[in-house]
Amino acid sequence: MRYKNAKDILPRDVLALIQEYTDGEYIYIPRKTENRKNWGENTNSKTETQERNEKIYVQYKSGHKVDELAQQYFLSVKTIQRIITQGNKETQ
Repeated sequence: MRYKNAKDILPRDVLALIQEYTDGEYIYIPRKTENRKNWGENTNSKTETQERNEKIYVQYKSGHKVDELAQQYFLSVKTIQRIITQGNKETQ
């Protein structure tokens, strides 16, 4: 996300009103609800993470140890445990 100068995009009266509340500070203006996107919607990150987690779960079920998987995937043991727990829930 890039910053834009409010004086370049807002009408003077709106800018003056905002300056009544916050003068010279950074503010975040959230997106409209209907314009929000879910995590991973613009990239393949969500799909790649799901595929990785499925591989981890399969490897665990085939006998790999949690600490080995943590090293192999550069994740914490706790994260591997969470992935395995989630995999167990999804297969039930």
